[in-house]
Amino acid sequence: MSDNNAELAGHRNDGPSTEKHVLKSLKYRLLGPSLTKAGQESVDQSKVSEIIYNASKGSKFFDREKVRDQILTRKIEGLLAKKRRLETMDLTCDLRVADRLIEEMELSRDLSQHIAHVDCDAFYAAVEQLDRPELKHVPFAVGGGVLTTCNYVARQFGCRSGMAGFVAKKLCPTLVLIRPNFHKYSLKAQEIRQIMVKYDPQFESASIDEAYLNVTEHCHDNGIEPAEAIEQMRREIHEETGITVSAGIAANKNLAKICSNMNKPNGQYVLPRDRATIMAFMRELPTRNVNGIGRVLERELRELGISTCGDIYEYRQYLNSLFGKKAFEFLLGCYLGLGRTKVQSAGKYDHKSVGTESTFREMSDPLELRDKLRCIAKDLEQDLRRAECKGRTLCLKVKLHTFEVITKQVATPRAIFLADDLYAFSLPLLNKLEQNTPDWKLRLMGLRCTNLLSTKRPDTTAFFGIKRPRLDTAVTGALAAAEKDAGSESRTDGEAELVVDNCQSSELVQNRENEKLDVSVFGVHGEEMLMPSSPKETSHVNDDWWNCPVCFRPQQPDERGFNDHIDLCLSRQTIRDAVQDQEADEEHAIQPASKRQRKNHRKGANAPNVDPKQKKLSFA
Repeated sequence: MSDNNAELAGHRNDGPSTEKHVLKSLKYRLLGPSLTKAGQESVDQSKVSEIIYNASKGSKFFDREKVRDQILTRKIEGLLAKKRRLETMDLTCDLRVADRLIEEMELSRDLSQHIAHVDCDAFYAAVEQLDRPELKHVPFAVGGGVLTTCNYVARQFGCRSGMAGFVAKKLCPTLVLIRPNFHKYSLKAQEIRQIMVKYDPQFESASIDEAYLNVTEHCHDNGIEPAEAIEQMRREIHEETGITVSAGIAANKNLAKICSNMNKPNGQYVLPRDRATIMAFMRELPTRNVNGIGRVLERELRELGISTCGDIYEYRQYLNSLFGKKAFEFLLGCYLGLGRTKVQSAGKYDHKSVGTESTFREMSDPLELRDKLRCIAKDLEQDLRRAECKGRTLCLKVKLHTFEVITKQVATPRAIFLADDLYAFSLPLLNKLEQNTPDWKLRLMGLRCTNLLSTKRPDTTAFFGIKRPRLDTAVTGALAAAEKDAGSESRTDGEAELVVDNCQSSELVQNRENEKLDVSVFGVHGEEMLMPSSPKETSHVNDDWWNCPVCFRPQQPDERGFNDHIDLCLSRQTIRDAVQDQEADEEHAIQPASKRQRKNHRKGANAPNVDPKQKKLSFA
């Protein structure tokens, strides 16, 4: 953070309750979540904040941000009061716990991998500039009411993603606004991914314009250094797509993410895989530069005296009591410069929730709102189909014209994913909010499914060690024709937003609110994922049925019903075998002894007994 930014943020000794401090904190909050975006290093943020303050003063957005800042101020006052109480106590045990945890976390440090984070430079703006090269030296932004992204010329005026359009015009009166074209952006992103896959077939897309790659194997196979490999990839992307990308190369994903912002635009930064170098790098790094620390947590830490990651160590004995175990471990990981080294495609993650939302002009008409809800339900159905799951809990999210966010959720009687069901269960939630909220006007609406169940077809035949029965030629031909027809009717929806929650705490992730669309919408590893445009277009041929591994009869593709059927088949077979064994025993009992002896002699007296439950099943 530059000196004027630090001055604007205020110093902890001012005390959060002073009027001067309150004004400073509000102005700093109004700078938005994209303060650390590249291209603003030379901008006087104190002047920018003054312009934003005066331009937005009196608006509903301003009033809402003011209330939220006051709530945060009261929370910080509570944290400071608690810290003062802790300072009077013996924290030797807390200090020992923190040191022990640091030792344990240090053992998990992995310095064997070369992880790269690649991020396109002002991606949406760069794509638009390809079609309109005359905008190269003109300040312009993609968006309307809210800016999605800005080119680097506009950033020199203080414009940034997530900023209101009218505020951006105050900062830069000559700013040109361009309506977004997400389909065009998704196609360009697809071109870039087709190049990335050459360097890491299992690369992980973090959003439409950024990805993580593990280039360790590529460098080993080709006998080159990671910096050379990434430089080559960046050059190839620029030559073939016209888009410049920046990159960071480090020992883990967190460090690579930080490093990719060091030499933007069109540059790269390499952090050596050395513990001492990493610790020195993190010691001076502002906390806000860490992915997962946004403006709220940054301010809380700053008021406590923590401005850099190195400061975390000095306050380690307080962190668990003040922020809880999860944030405590996260902050110690930031101090140590630790992070994950496993890079995998988005399709391999276990989804915690799947949702979509839409921002629009202020809307209060009941019919329009219900039409919007139905459209969102259709988008969510497509996303759930892509993720191959259905949800047992449905959450409705709305943002009022006052920028207040309200969420309501309902536990559905069964797992759902169809648009009609999503709409039917969310409509009562919308009706209830509408009745209980005065001056009902919305500017955002979204739906999210949680408590997910997978709809992937289980490989039951592999589990039971039974080969799948072969289909006859006629059935095979029918299936092939049906698949061809279904494929010809497929399409991609580049404007839907699929939100996939990772294991990282949502309370800590605050600085990825703008500009990014999730990769799952646009495909993985150079292959676009196509889904039927509506449920009616989905093929209903026999391939949608699941074959029972016991009786081989096709069953409805429902997990619970399928499992019940298998249990019934196994029970029926076991009963049948038990009855047969009982009859055989009774027959055996009435036979003459000499006859039984002769029979046993023919069969073999030492033949092993076979469990009747295993007679009909073959385990591989």
